[in-house]
Amino acid sequence: MQEKKLWQARFEASSAEILNEFNSSLSFDIRLYKEDIQASIVHAKMLAKQQIITKTDFQAIEKGLLEIKSEIEKDISLWLEKNSQEEDIHMAIEKELTAKIGDIGKKLHTARSRNDQVITDLKLWLKYEIQNLSELLNELRQTLVEKAKQDIDIILPGYTHMQQAQAISLGHFWLAYENKFVRDLSRLEDSLKRLDINPLGSGALAGTSYPIDREFTTKELGFKSMTTNSLDAVSDRDYVCEYEFIASMIMLHLSSLSEEMIIWNTQEFNFIEISDAYATGSSMMPQKKNPDIPELVRGKTGRVIGVLNAMMMTLKSLPLSYNKDLQEDKEMLFMASDTVKKCIRIMIDFLKNIKANKDKMYSSIKNSYASATDIADYLVKKGLAFRDAYSIVGELVANAISRNIYFEGFSLDEFKAKSQLFESDIFEIIKPETCVDARDIPGGTSRKQVKAAIAKIK
Repeated sequence: MQEKKLWQARFEASSAEILNEFNSSLSFDIRLYKEDIQASIVHAKMLAKQQIITKTDFQAIEKGLLEIKSEIEKDISLWLEKNSQEEDIHMAIEKELTAKIGDIGKKLHTARSRNDQVITDLKLWLKYEIQNLSELLNELRQTLVEKAKQDIDIILPGYTHMQQAQAISLGHFWLAYENKFVRDLSRLEDSLKRLDINPLGSGALAGTSYPIDREFTTKELGFKSMTTNSLDAVSDRDYVCEYEFIASMIMLHLSSLSEEMIIWNTQEFNFIEISDAYATGSSMMPQKKNPDIPELVRGKTGRVIGVLNAMMMTLKSLPLSYNKDLQEDKEMLFMASDTVKKCIRIMIDFLKNIKANKDKMYSSIKNSYASATDIADYLVKKGLAFRDAYSIVGELVANAISRNIYFEGFSLDEFKAKSQLFESDIFEIIKPETCVDARDIPGGTSRKQVKAAIAKIK
């Protein structure tokens, strides 16, 4: 006969094995062991401070919990195997503690429910995870800034609708993605305002009748404040959704960058060369060099977005306060967080090991009609209305296409045939370098502005 669970005092029969398997979360919430032990020690310390348990009891509890922590860290697989019948990490640690120190271990759960215990652990874990993710994002930003600094003078087409639009500096391109990750960092920082609130003391749903000191546990655990409503505290998973949304945004940005790298790696574009160490080949076609890293990042984006959708669907109909559905929060959260961190790490290495094919990029912009707007602006600056200038340049484009030439192929007389405002300086105006540096405003693509942007970031 199976031993009863800690919560089965009113039950006559032990749980069915299929229920135990279905109900168990130990296989994934083992990741919370550090936070669970940290919060349990602080909780016991508070109980002793409030004379709910004795100082001697606290010392025994603290010693036992630290021993359990050491055992887990020494061989986590062995510890899991030993506690495989336990429902979750919280019950496993409490049972191990009681086995170590006897009945004193049973006092740990005084004035506490698993409901507020789990949320406290998860919030502590997520605070640390946000720090880790922020550090990775800053490393990715640094990589992009270094590439921007290195590639300021490389000129390539910028695109709208996947059509060549205007000349840009490659440095400006890298900084565009750096800007996106700055926003992601800002979201992470802002999310801490709503996450960094201590739920410990909320009990199962209504608080506790013991004279606990929530300010003490808030300070000891490093939270900035404490929750003000116990019903909301034990049911709140907004912070989980918010983190998963931010992770999804990061993945969207990584996926967009990945798509660019995949396109740029094609023979048709040939804008970049991927290091052999960061590409793969084909088992059948010897000529292939595949961009597996960005393709996998692009593919994993759907997984993270799916986690956010699944979590919101879980929450959409839950009444107050706690429901077992909420156990679904952790496994999905862990997977999303692992995925986004893994993708950032590999993208950092990938970006460091690609080389821009600057000659191909330059020839693509030179042999195009991307200076059309610059020609129109040239006429406007000489007094022509923009729409009239636009029409003239549109006719020039149509004429060039019909003759299979570019603007450099026109003679000055042919330019003048469209407008007497054209002078010989038009041939300087249509150079890609001139087009790039003409956009010398804050946020523009001129090389001067890219340098200024880098200096500001650094």
